[in-house]
Amino acid sequence: MMLVIRYLRRGKKNQPFFKIVVTDKKRAPRGGRFIEQVGFWNPLTKERKLEGERIKYWMSVGAKPSPSVFNLLVSAKIVEGKKMAVHKKSKKKTADQPVAIGKPQEEAAVKKEETSMATEQVPLAIAEKKSE
Repeated sequence: MMLVIRYLRRGKKNQPFFKIVVTDKKRAPRGGRFIEQVGFWNPLTKERKLEGERIKYWMSVGAKPSPSVFNLLVSAKIVEGKKMAVHKKSKKKTADQPVAIGKPQEEAAVKKEETSMATEQVPLAIAEKKSE
């Protein structure tokens, strides 16, 4: 049984309210049953209540907090450590990619010139046949 401490979203549309719960990761889907509620957080009013002793107990038993909950616990000074990155950083475009984008445009321009030369030669050939 893998225990996780995570947010359980409640509230209305555009009025979120999060319960902080201990749940089994595999058996209980997000928003489903939970073992124990150990706190809450209201992001609109910045109100939060955390039961530090119960959170420490569940972590000693083996429950792992989600990255968002871990950051909340660090800011509440229940857990010591650095905050975790919640979202993955997107890969920025490297200097190679703009060059690669420019090359097909150059190749397209060269092909366009070649096709324009070929189309210019065709009317000349037709004009020569008519003049004969």
